[in-house]
Amino acid sequence: MPTTTIGESNLRITHYKDLGYSTFFNARTGFFARVPEAGKREPFWSPHGPELMDISITNWCDKGCVFCYKSSTRHGSHMALRDYKRVIDEAAAMGTHQVALGGGNPNQHPDFEEILDYTWKKGVVPNYTTNGRGLTDAILEATARNCGAVAVSAYAPYDETADTIRRLTERGIKTNVHFIVDRESVDTAIEWLRNPPVFMQNVNALIFLNYKPSGRKVFEEKLLRHSDRQDEFFKLATSSEAKLKVGFDACCVSGVFARTSASTALVDACDAGRFSLYVSEDMTVYPCSFQSGLAAGDKLDDQTTLLDIWHRSENVRSFRDYFASNRCGGCSHKKTCMNGCPLFDELVVCGNR
Repeated sequence: MPTTTIGESNLRITHYKDLGYSTFFNARTGFFARVPEAGKREPFWSPHGPELMDISITNWCDKGCVFCYKSSTRHGSHMALRDYKRVIDEAAAMGTHQVALGGGNPNQHPDFEEILDYTWKKGVVPNYTTNGRGLTDAILEATARNCGAVAVSAYAPYDETADTIRRLTERGIKTNVHFIVDRESVDTAIEWLRNPPVFMQNVNALIFLNYKPSGRKVFEEKLLRHSDRQDEFFKLATSSEAKLKVGFDACCVSGVFARTSASTALVDACDAGRFSLYVSEDMTVYPCSFQSGLAAGDKLDDQTTLLDIWHRSENVRSFRDYFASNRCGGCSHKKTCMNGCPLFDELVVCGNR
């Protein structure tokens, strides 16, 4: 059985003696580290359960973005509060450290304040991504007292993005910006890294998300792999020349490894099905949120728990098998990249396949 201690400044240390490693998580700063015992390797997956969960609490959104992979609309449904509490209860029992709440636009869930309060009360840190709409004073107060961080989705012409960042940072809320990088937007990304706009001055980090071929409309020609500025972008984003703190989603990892000299200790391969899990608003479970429109998933019902799915799902196991396979042959980055994305081969931007 794991043992957990709470140290100074909310540092949570969990020892998995039988698995030969420990995790260190700071509930307030978001710092996380997985450290193997002397002479042992970092685990390939966490048998006790996911460390992070991605939960779609609503498919409601009034923005109507064509690239939305959930195709969220004003007619989208909300996860029932009782269902959410069940998910969090099971997550806490598995030792999940934090959840990423998404949608749709999660903060427009009618029970959002209670969702944040309940999550923190159960010892799990809530984070969420917002387009900025519906951020009432009450929601901002609940965010400040419960959340580790909030990510603001950046949309041109960026007026709404700038106002949302201001409202969050004025309350001392740790704020990141999610920027979808593709063949066209990479020009803006490079410009921001060299000359950040004024509204970015108080953000914690700029997180780049690789454009996925999914959503209401799929624009194959927009994929980042079609840009002749890939090398310039990845090298700048991982260099001291970048004037913003930078992060990447797992779908950018192949480009970071193959096109830069960034330390592999600072970049993680995809965790889907290994250390993370996704639950949709209709209580269907997948290894990755982007699989929700591509496969049936596993239903979380009265006969099935999250831990059952984590251990017994063929779908979840297929992701682990993919990451452990030798799909990319003798590539020198195999150990750290783990073959890239299991869902979209188009996101592998290393140039090796």
